Amino acid sequence: MILIENIIREAVKREASDIHLINGLKPTLRIARQLVRLEEMEPLDEAALYDIYDYIIRGNVARNEQYMEDRKLDTSLVFEDVRLRVNVSFSDEVPVLTMRIVEEELPTFEELGIPEVVRRMTHQPQGLMLITGKTNSGKTTTLNSLIDDINQNQNRKILTLENPVEYKHKSKKSIIVQKEVGPGKDVSTFLEGVQNCLREDCDILVIGEIRDKATMEAVIDTVESGHLVIGTLHTKSCAETIDRMVNFYDVRDQMSVKNLLSNLLKIVVAQRLLTSPKTEKLVMVPEVMVVDNTIGACIRKEKFNVSEIEDAIQASSDKGSIGLVNSLANAYVSGKLSLEQVKSQLEERNYETLSRTIRQLDLMKKQ
Repeated sequence: MILIENIIREAVKREASDIHLINGLKPTLRIARQLVRLEEMEPLDEAALYDIYDYIIRGNVARNEQYMEDRKLDTSLVFEDVRLRVNVSFSDEVPVLTMRIVEEELPTFEELGIPEVVRRMTHQPQGLMLITGKTNSGKTTTLNSLIDDINQNQNRKILTLENPVEYKHKSKKSIIVQKEVGPGKDVSTFLEGVQNCLREDCDILVIGEIRDKATMEAVIDTVESGHLVIGTLHTKSCAETIDRMVNFYDVRDQMSVKNLLSNLLKIVVAQRLLTSPKTEKLVMVPEVMVVDNTIGACIRKEKFNVSEIEDAIQASSDKGSIGLVNSLANAYVSGKLSLEQVKSQLEERNYETLSRTIRQLDLMKKQ
């Protein structure tokens, strides 16, 4: 279909990250976090959107039935070597499409701004690693960069569970098996995929999203069986990640879960992406929690305290942990972010710590 193909070509040409197709509006691109309408094109109508929908599902009856039943569909599309992650939903009974352009080449760890300690953790034979952040914080890119680094440098079997599969990996030093999750796909649910991984002799399980208690329990069983599991959660901070996982469980079970997590969890990376006012490029601001004895003790406490974990992260820099305040202060001192942007990511109670950290970094820079 000429319309959607032209839209995709224009999005790639303009280096857009997303395409938004909505009834009554001209096709809209997200470029450097800004929404830009394609003024040269006509507004989309119901017929055009259904034509685009038909182009995407390509006559797949199972996908169409799933869309009509669930009122939404997550799928993928390949056009001229460009991979797109596609979400289709409804608005006033008309399809609404959001398409994420998946970069052909994965950025390096250095380009992403991921701390070296995260790469080192992938050499662990067993444990749980979590990449967290809000929507559009770059979790999928980080996850796939980790897979690519393991694939190039380690001799392991990696099994991934994704919805949908975005980056297609080719086995190098490692063996990679990628499975798409969903009705009619390679595996019906994340839970079934995690449960079956024990029979597939994998060394590393990568799970696109830990969504519920049942999947969390299966992940813990997998780690206890001697595997390394790398997963994602939709949480904005390391402390919130612990709180979310604990709250999957009933109150009577939470203490035992805390004990398990304090032993099995190795590292949590909470990502934020902010646009630099100078370069208009995205800047990664990571908070990293390496679970050492101090942080493990905080997790095991009967009354969970977010502030206490945040303080423990700040105090554990020698173990590789990186507090959010430190990351933001570094981004400001290096000229990547403005002071207003940095402050907007913190509660007011942390402003004094931020100012003190900036002064220390400035002093170190001058020496």
